[in-house]
Amino acid sequence: MATVTYDKATRRYDGSTRPAVDQLELEVGDGEFLVLVGPSGCGKSTALRMLAGLEPIDGGTMRIDDRDITNVDPSDRDIAMVFQTYALYPHMTVGENMGFALKIAGRPKDEIKTRVAEAAKVLDLTDYLDRKPKALSGGQRQRVAMGRAIVRSPQVFCMDEPLSNLDAKLRVATRTQIASLQRRLAVTTLYVTHDQVEAMTMGDRVAVLKDGVLQQVDAPRAMYDRPANMFVAGFIGSPAMNLLTVPVDGQGTVQVGSLGVPMPRDGHGGLTGSTVAIGIRPEDLRLVGTGEGVEVVVELVEELGSDAFLHGSVTGGAEGGGPGRPPQPAAQGGEGHAGPDPGAAALVRRLDRRPRRRLTPPAGDPPQDRRPQGFSSAATAGMLRWITGRARRGRPRRARGHRP
Repeated sequence: MATVTYDKATRRYDGSTRPAVDQLELEVGDGEFLVLVGPSGCGKSTALRMLAGLEPIDGGTMRIDDRDITNVDPSDRDIAMVFQTYALYPHMTVGENMGFALKIAGRPKDEIKTRVAEAAKVLDLTDYLDRKPKALSGGQRQRVAMGRAIVRSPQVFCMDEPLSNLDAKLRVATRTQIASLQRRLAVTTLYVTHDQVEAMTMGDRVAVLKDGVLQQVDAPRAMYDRPANMFVAGFIGSPAMNLLTVPVDGQGTVQVGSLGVPMPRDGHGGLTGSTVAIGIRPEDLRLVGTGEGVEVVVELVEELGSDAFLHGSVTGGAEGGGPGRPPQPAAQGGEGHAGPDPGAAALVRRLDRRPRRRLTPPAGDPPQDRRPQGFSSAATAGMLRWITGRARRGRPRRARGHRP
């Protein structure tokens, strides 16, 4: 077990206008499970590969405990990495795959067998040690790849999106197994993913990156409740937070559609006449009666069984109500509260109850021709006759360039 420290670590690729990782300062505690999360191209995988020694560092330093590993060979860093692809040897059994690194290191056969058996027991792979990878499911192959890392007993685990190749149901089950396994082994782990739900459910702490720059590091719940900036606020949470840019009037009230929402008194000093960004979590919204809150036209309803997500747009603007509606009076809220209800503004979502349009063509219209464009009926029939005629005559195909 060990601590990991990035001290202004920087990586810049040739021809790039900005660093892939820009002066990253991050410390991972002993036995901690830290998740690096962010959109594609944000530098999270590069940061992991820098730690493993697969990418050189153009600036700053990196340490494991008090040991500077900036210029240490990857094989001497005592780090085990699990990649996005399983990378198993197809001609070896599960046991041989898991013990291959120890075999290369020259460990005794008895020690290899013991370590492989222990790792297989932890990963529930004991019954599969004599199978080849082709006889395993995707989740089992990923566990074999993890077992290959576990048998080495490294100081640090590096996992680069190990669940991205699994289906949704298996991904949920496997991420639970990985999180519980890490807590059982208590090995310092850096885990890279682009799935923020995965990050929130697995990590002790979450580090959010954007364009190679660290945006925030915190516990999942703390990051959800107190995002450091608009990017983190919009990235963390599913469904994403509603972010609105609205003007502030002379009374310190912002207009959300037809609803005036008073800002906290300590939050609008000197902002009168300017605009501010406010965020509203979807789970903080509730349906209210007609004439209350803000009218929202629903454009899409996602039915997920236990939940239903409504996607829509707010009617009206900064001047007041929507079409045909008078401006709504400003809601009365307590000091330090950003809406009529504690925690968020109360908005109304008005369902569009008009009958669904029929997808069949109206009566009297000619039926649509579903044939591929560019082929007429006569041309298609002629082509079929030509093909069947050649098949019956049994003519050999001409070689390319041959003329009759």
